[in-house]
Amino acid sequence: MRKALVLLAILAAALTGRPAAAETLLVVRKTDDAVDFVDPGSGMRLASVALGHAPHEVSVSPDGRRAAVTNYGTRERPGSTLSIVDLEHATELRRIDLAPHTRPHGVAWFSADRIAVTAEGTRHLLVVDPGAGRVASAIGTGQEVSHMVAVSRDGTRAYVTSIGSGTTTAFDLAAGRKLGDIATGAGSEALALTPDGRELWVAARADGHLAVVDTASLEVQARLPLPGIPIRIAMTPDGKTALVTCAGASELVAFDVAARSERARRKVDVPLAPGAGQRPFAQLAPGSALPVGLLVSGDGRSAYVAATMGDVVVQYDATTLGPLRTIEVGGEPDGLAATAVVPRAPCHACTPGDVRN
Repeated sequence: MRKALVLLAILAAALTGRPAAAETLLVVRKTDDAVDFVDPGSGMRLASVALGHAPHEVSVSPDGRRAAVTNYGTRERPGSTLSIVDLEHATELRRIDLAPHTRPHGVAWFSADRIAVTAEGTRHLLVVDPGAGRVASAIGTGQEVSHMVAVSRDGTRAYVTSIGSGTTTAFDLAAGRKLGDIATGAGSEALALTPDGRELWVAARADGHLAVVDTASLEVQARLPLPGIPIRIAMTPDGKTALVTCAGASELVAFDVAARSERARRKVDVPLAPGAGQRPFAQLAPGSALPVGLLVSGDGRSAYVAATMGDVVVQYDATTLGPLRTIEVGGEPDGLAATAVVPRAPCHACTPGDVRN
Protein backbone atom coordinates (compact mmCIF):
# COMPACT_ATOMS: atom_id res chain seq x y z
CA MET A 1 0.00 0.00 0.00
CA ARG A 2 2.83 2.38 0.92
CA LYS A 3 4.48 1.84 -2.49
CA ALA A 4 1.16 2.37 -4.26
CA LEU A 5 0.69 5.76 -2.59
CA VAL A 6 4.14 6.92 -3.60
CA LEU A 7 3.54 5.79 -7.20
CA LEU A 8 0.27 7.71 -7.28
CA ALA A 9 2.04 10.88 -6.12
CA ILE A 10 4.73 10.46 -8.79
CA LEU A 11 2.10 9.86 -11.49
CA ALA A 12 0.19 12.98 -10.44
CA ALA A 13 3.39 15.02 -10.58
CA ALA A 14 4.13 13.75 -14.08
CA LEU A 15 0.66 14.72 -15.27
CA THR A 16 0.94 18.25 -13.86
CA GLY A 17 4.53 18.79 -14.94
CA ARG A 18 5.63 19.51 -11.35
CA PRO A 19 8.04 17.55 -9.14
CA ALA A 20 6.61 15.00 -6.72
CA ALA A 21 6.03 16.41 -3.25
CA ALA A 22 8.58 15.42 -0.67
CA GLU A 23 6.18 16.25 2.15
CA THR A 24 2.82 15.07 3.38
CA LEU A 25 0.49 17.83 4.57
CA LEU A 26 -1.28 17.56 7.90
CA VAL A 27 -4.55 19.48 7.76
CA VAL A 28 -6.64 19.99 10.89
CA ARG A 29 -10.38 19.96 10.13
CA LYS A 30 -11.86 21.66 13.16
CA THR A 31 -15.57 21.00 12.56
CA ASP A 32 -14.92 17.37 11.55
CA ASP A 33 -12.80 16.65 14.67
CA ALA A 34 -9.99 15.18 12.58
CA VAL A 35 -6.58 15.66 11.03
CA ASP A 36 -6.04 14.61 7.41
CA PHE A 37 -2.84 13.41 5.75
CA VAL A 38 -2.78 14.87 2.23
CA ASP A 39 -0.35 14.38 -0.65
CA PRO A 40 -0.06 17.94 -2.03
CA GLY A 41 1.08 16.75 -5.45
CA SER A 42 -2.00 14.67 -6.20
CA GLY A 43 -4.47 16.11 -3.69
CA MET A 44 -5.06 12.59 -2.42
CA ARG A 45 -6.14 12.10 1.17
CA LEU A 46 -3.83 9.38 2.40
CA ALA A 47 -5.39 8.98 5.84
CA SER A 48 -7.60 10.68 8.40
CA VAL A 49 -7.36 10.44 12.19
CA ALA A 50 -10.24 11.22 14.56
CA LEU A 51 -9.35 13.62 17.37
CA GLY A 52 -11.02 15.45 20.26
CA HIS A 53 -13.72 18.09 19.90
CA ALA A 54 -12.96 21.05 17.59
CA PRO A 55 -9.18 20.71 17.12
CA HIS A 56 -7.34 23.82 15.93
CA GLU A 57 -3.52 23.74 15.78
CA VAL A 58 -0.90 21.07 15.03
CA SER A 59 2.86 20.70 15.56
CA VAL A 60 5.22 17.89 14.49
CA SER A 61 7.81 16.39 16.84
CA PRO A 62 11.50 17.11 16.15
CA ASP A 63 12.04 13.54 14.90
CA GLY A 64 9.09 13.85 12.52
CA ARG A 65 7.35 10.71 13.78
CA ARG A 66 4.52 12.21 15.83
CA ALA A 67 2.28 15.25 15.93
CA ALA A 68 0.45 17.08 18.70
CA VAL A 69 -2.99 18.61 18.05
CA THR A 70 -4.84 20.92 20.43
CA ASN A 71 -8.51 20.03 21.00
CA TYR A 72 -9.74 23.57 21.58
CA GLY A 73 -13.47 22.86 21.77
CA THR A 74 -16.32 25.33 21.34
CA ARG A 75 -18.08 27.92 23.47
CA GLU A 76 -20.60 25.28 24.53
CA ARG A 77 -18.00 22.52 24.99
CA PRO A 78 -14.58 23.94 25.95
CA GLY A 79 -11.79 21.48 25.20
CA SER A 80 -9.12 20.34 27.66
CA THR A 81 -7.09 17.70 25.82
CA LEU A 82 -4.05 17.30 23.58
CA SER A 83 -3.98 14.52 20.96
CA ILE A 84 -0.68 12.75 20.19
CA VAL A 85 -0.73 11.22 16.69
CA ASP A 86 1.53 8.48 15.30
CA LEU A 87 2.32 9.77 11.81
CA GLU A 88 3.60 6.50 10.34
CA HIS A 89 0.57 4.44 11.36
CA ALA A 90 -1.95 7.30 11.20
CA THR A 91 -3.42 6.66 14.64
CA GLU A 92 -4.04 8.65 17.80
CA LEU A 93 -1.54 7.30 20.33
CA ARG A 94 -3.06 9.01 23.33
CA ARG A 95 -5.24 11.91 24.35
CA ILE A 96 -3.65 13.83 27.22
CA ASP A 97 -5.97 15.39 29.78
CA LEU A 98 -4.83 18.95 30.53
CA ALA A 99 -7.46 19.66 33.22
CA PRO A 100 -7.95 21.93 35.02
CA HIS A 101 -6.63 23.87 32.04
CA THR A 102 -9.07 24.53 29.21
CA ARG A 103 -9.18 25.81 25.63
CA PRO A 104 -5.73 24.60 24.53
CA HIS A 105 -4.85 26.34 21.28
CA GLY A 106 -1.29 27.21 20.28
CA VAL A 107 1.17 24.31 20.20
CA ALA A 108 4.92 23.93 19.58
CA TRP A 109 6.69 20.55 19.96
CA PHE A 110 10.18 21.84 20.75
CA SER A 111 12.11 18.82 22.11
CA ALA A 112 11.73 15.06 22.22
CA ASP A 113 9.80 15.11 25.49
CA ARG A 114 8.39 18.63 25.72
CA ILE A 115 5.46 20.38 24.02
CA ALA A 116 4.47 24.01 24.65
CA VAL A 117 0.70 24.57 24.71
CA THR A 118 -1.34 27.69 25.43
CA ALA A 119 -4.42 27.34 27.63
CA GLU A 120 -6.77 30.25 26.98
CA GLY A 121 -9.29 29.21 29.61
CA THR A 122 -6.85 29.43 32.51
CA ARG A 123 -4.36 31.96 31.07
CA HIS A 124 -1.35 29.62 31.19
CA LEU A 125 1.51 28.37 29.11
CA LEU A 126 1.71 24.61 29.63
CA VAL A 127 4.77 22.42 29.12
CA VAL A 128 3.53 18.90 28.37
CA ASP A 129 5.46 15.62 28.61
CA PRO A 130 3.98 13.49 25.77
CA GLY A 131 5.59 10.25 26.96
CA ALA A 132 4.27 10.51 30.48
CA GLY A 133 0.99 11.93 29.24
CA ARG A 134 0.90 14.79 31.71
CA VAL A 135 1.45 18.51 32.20
CA ALA A 136 5.04 18.87 33.41
CA SER A 137 4.70 22.54 34.35
CA ALA A 138 2.29 25.46 34.01
CA ILE A 139 3.30 29.13 33.94
CA GLY A 140 0.69 31.86 34.23
CA THR A 141 0.58 34.45 31.48
CA GLY A 142 -1.51 36.96 33.45
CA GLN A 143 -2.97 38.00 30.09
CA GLU A 144 -6.34 37.59 28.38
CA VAL A 145 -6.94 35.05 25.59
CA SER A 146 -3.41 33.62 25.46
CA HIS A 147 -3.65 32.12 21.99
CA MET A 148 -0.49 31.26 20.03
CA VAL A 149 3.02 30.15 21.00
CA ALA A 150 6.47 30.08 19.40
CA VAL A 151 9.61 28.52 20.88
CA SER A 152 13.25 29.33 20.10
CA ARG A 153 15.30 26.67 18.32
CA ASP A 154 17.34 25.92 21.42
CA GLY A 155 14.16 25.42 23.45
CA THR A 156 15.06 27.97 26.12
CA ARG A 157 12.63 30.78 25.29
CA ALA A 158 8.90 30.80 24.53
CA TYR A 159 6.62 33.60 23.36
CA VAL A 160 2.85 33.72 23.76
CA THR A 161 0.47 36.20 22.15
CA SER A 162 -2.68 37.26 24.01
CA ILE A 163 -5.48 38.61 21.83
CA GLY A 164 -7.47 40.19 24.64
CA SER A 165 -4.54 42.03 26.23
CA GLY A 166 -2.76 43.04 23.02
CA THR A 167 0.53 41.68 24.29
CA THR A 168 3.26 39.14 23.66
CA THR A 169 4.69 37.47 26.74
CA ALA A 170 8.23 36.09 26.90
CA PHE A 171 9.10 33.06 29.05
CA ASP A 172 12.33 31.49 30.24
CA LEU A 173 11.53 27.79 29.78
CA ALA A 174 14.67 26.56 31.52
CA ALA A 175 13.83 28.51 34.68
CA GLY A 176 10.08 28.07 34.26
CA ARG A 177 9.28 31.74 34.70
CA LYS A 178 7.71 34.68 32.92
CA LEU A 179 10.14 37.34 31.70
CA GLY A 180 7.70 40.10 30.80
CA ASP A 181 4.92 41.42 28.58
CA ILE A 182 5.49 43.37 25.36
CA ALA A 183 2.78 45.73 24.08
CA THR A 184 2.65 44.44 20.51
CA GLY A 185 -0.82 45.83 19.67
CA ALA A 186 -4.54 45.20 20.00
CA GLY A 187 -5.52 41.72 18.94
CA SER A 188 -1.98 40.32 19.00
CA GLU A 189 -2.32 36.79 17.64
CA ALA A 190 0.02 35.55 14.91
CA LEU A 191 3.72 35.25 15.67
CA ALA A 192 6.84 33.79 14.07
CA LEU A 193 10.54 33.85 14.87
CA THR A 194 13.12 34.53 12.20
CA PRO A 195 15.36 31.47 11.63
CA ASP A 196 18.26 33.16 13.43
CA GLY A 197 16.02 33.84 16.43
CA ARG A 198 16.91 37.53 16.56
CA GLU A 199 13.47 38.86 15.66
CA LEU A 200 9.93 37.94 16.56
CA TRP A 201 7.22 39.12 14.17
CA VAL A 202 3.76 39.58 15.70
CA ALA A 203 0.50 40.47 13.93
CA ALA A 204 -1.86 42.75 15.84
CA ARG A 205 -5.05 42.01 13.96
CA ALA A 206 -7.23 44.70 15.58
CA ASP A 207 -4.62 47.46 15.20
CA GLY A 208 -3.77 46.32 11.67
CA HIS A 209 -0.01 46.13 11.90
CA LEU A 210 2.98 43.83 12.33
CA ALA A 211 5.23 44.44 15.32
CA VAL A 212 8.89 43.47 14.92
CA VAL A 213 10.38 42.59 18.31
CA ASP A 214 14.08 42.36 19.13
CA THR A 215 14.35 39.13 21.14
CA ALA A 216 17.45 40.30 23.01
CA SER A 217 15.93 43.49 24.40
CA LEU A 218 12.27 42.41 24.17
CA GLU A 219 11.45 45.78 22.62
CA VAL A 220 9.41 46.60 19.52
CA GLN A 221 11.79 47.85 16.82
CA ALA A 222 9.23 48.58 14.11
CA ARG A 223 5.50 48.56 13.38
CA LEU A 224 4.53 47.80 9.79
CA PRO A 225 1.00 48.76 8.72
CA LEU A 226 -1.10 45.84 7.49
CA PRO A 227 -4.89 46.24 7.59
CA GLY A 228 -7.24 43.37 6.77
CA ILE A 229 -7.02 41.30 10.00
CA PRO A 230 -3.51 39.75 9.76
CA ILE A 231 -3.95 36.42 11.51
CA ARG A 232 -1.00 34.05 10.81
CA ILE A 233 2.70 34.54 9.98
CA ALA A 234 5.21 32.06 8.54
CA MET A 235 8.89 32.63 7.73
CA THR A 236 10.63 31.14 4.71
CA PRO A 237 13.56 28.85 5.66
CA ASP A 238 16.12 31.40 4.40
CA GLY A 239 14.63 34.06 6.66
CA LYS A 240 14.22 36.54 3.83
CA THR A 241 10.43 36.58 3.59
CA ALA A 242 7.60 36.75 6.11
CA LEU A 243 4.28 35.52 4.72
CA VAL A 244 1.04 36.68 6.34
CA THR A 245 -2.56 35.59 5.89
CA CYS A 246 -5.12 38.37 6.24
CA ALA A 247 -8.52 36.96 7.19
CA GLY A 248 -10.53 40.12 6.61
CA ALA A 249 -9.01 41.05 3.26
CA SER A 250 -8.80 37.37 2.19
CA GLU A 251 -5.19 37.89 1.10
CA LEU A 252 -1.73 36.36 1.33
CA VAL A 253 0.91 39.07 1.81
CA ALA A 254 4.71 38.80 1.54
CA PHE A 255 7.13 41.05 3.45
CA ASP A 256 10.84 41.53 2.88
CA VAL A 257 12.27 40.81 6.35
CA ALA A 258 15.50 42.79 5.99
CA ALA A 259 13.82 45.83 4.42
CA ARG A 260 10.74 45.48 6.65
CA SER A 261 8.54 46.34 3.71
CA GLU A 262 5.71 44.73 1.77
CA ARG A 263 6.88 42.88 -1.35
CA ALA A 264 3.75 41.32 -2.84
CA ARG A 265 0.18 40.31 -2.13
CA ARG A 266 -2.33 37.88 -3.63
CA LYS A 267 -6.08 37.48 -3.18
CA VAL A 268 -7.14 34.12 -1.78
CA ASP A 269 -9.85 33.91 -4.38
CA VAL A 270 -11.90 30.80 -3.72
CA PRO A 271 -15.68 30.36 -3.50
CA LEU A 272 -17.29 30.00 -0.10
CA ALA A 273 -18.42 26.54 0.94
CA PRO A 274 -22.18 25.91 1.18
CA GLY A 275 -23.48 27.28 4.47
CA ALA A 276 -20.19 29.00 5.29
CA GLY A 277 -21.93 32.23 6.20
CA GLN A 278 -23.71 30.52 9.09
CA ARG A 279 -20.51 29.17 10.69
CA PRO A 280 -19.48 30.83 13.97
CA PHE A 281 -16.03 31.93 12.75
CA ALA A 282 -17.54 33.53 9.63
CA GLN A 283 -18.46 36.51 11.81
CA LEU A 284 -14.77 37.39 12.09
CA ALA A 285 -14.84 38.61 8.48
CA PRO A 286 -18.23 38.11 6.76
CA GLY A 287 -17.91 37.21 3.09
CA SER A 288 -14.20 36.34 3.30
CA ALA A 289 -12.80 32.91 2.45
CA LEU A 290 -11.08 33.42 5.83
CA PRO A 291 -7.52 32.33 5.06
CA VAL A 292 -6.02 31.39 8.42
CA GLY A 293 -3.72 28.35 8.58
CA LEU A 294 -0.37 29.00 6.88
CA LEU A 295 2.62 26.76 6.18
CA VAL A 296 5.83 27.18 4.17
CA SER A 297 7.22 23.96 2.70
CA GLY A 298 10.56 22.68 3.93
CA ASP A 299 12.29 23.65 0.68
CA GLY A 300 10.82 27.16 0.85
CA ARG A 301 9.26 26.91 -2.61
CA SER A 302 5.59 26.63 -1.66
CA ALA A 303 3.18 28.23 0.78
CA TYR A 304 -0.02 26.49 1.80
CA VAL A 305 -3.03 28.47 2.98
CA ALA A 306 -6.10 26.98 4.68
CA ALA A 307 -9.14 28.89 3.43
CA THR A 308 -11.41 28.06 6.34
CA MET A 309 -14.68 29.24 4.80
CA GLY A 310 -13.83 27.74 1.41
CA ASP A 311 -13.09 24.25 2.78
CA VAL A 312 -9.88 24.14 0.71
CA VAL A 313 -6.11 24.39 1.05
CA VAL A 314 -4.48 26.53 -1.64
CA GLN A 315 -0.85 26.03 -2.66
CA TYR A 316 1.07 29.15 -3.79
CA ASP A 317 4.52 29.76 -5.20
CA ALA A 318 6.27 31.28 -2.16
CA THR A 319 8.30 33.68 -4.32
CA THR A 320 5.72 35.03 -6.77
CA LEU A 321 2.57 34.20 -4.73
CA GLY A 322 1.14 32.69 -7.90
CA PRO A 323 -1.52 30.05 -7.13
CA LEU A 324 -0.47 26.51 -8.05
CA ARG A 325 -3.39 24.31 -7.05
CA THR A 326 -6.45 24.11 -4.83
CA ILE A 327 -7.16 21.00 -2.78
CA GLU A 328 -10.65 20.27 -1.48
CA VAL A 329 -10.53 19.30 2.20
CA GLY A 330 -13.78 20.10 4.00
CA GLY A 331 -14.58 20.56 7.67
CA GLU A 332 -13.13 24.09 8.02
CA PRO A 333 -9.39 23.43 7.52
CA ASP A 334 -7.30 25.41 9.98
CA GLY A 335 -3.94 24.33 11.44
CA LEU A 336 -1.32 23.06 8.97
CA ALA A 337 1.95 21.15 9.35
CA ALA A 338 4.14 18.86 7.23
CA THR A 339 5.88 15.53 7.64
CA ALA A 340 8.23 13.48 5.49
CA VAL A 341 6.34 10.37 6.57
CA VAL A 342 3.94 8.60 4.20
CA PRO A 343 1.35 6.99 6.50
CA ARG A 344 0.68 3.28 6.42
CA ALA A 345 -3.06 3.73 5.96
CA PRO A 346 -5.76 1.17 5.23
CA CYS A 347 -7.04 1.37 1.67
CA HIS A 348 -10.45 2.76 2.65
CA ALA A 349 -8.73 5.88 4.06
CA CYS A 350 -7.09 6.68 0.72
CA THR A 351 -9.47 8.90 -1.21
CA PRO A 352 -8.79 11.34 -4.04
CA GLY A 353 -9.25 15.03 -3.36
CA ASP A 354 -10.52 17.53 -5.90
CA VAL A 355 -7.40 19.24 -7.23
CA ARG A 356 -7.77 22.34 -9.40
CA ASN A 357 -4.52 23.41 -11.07
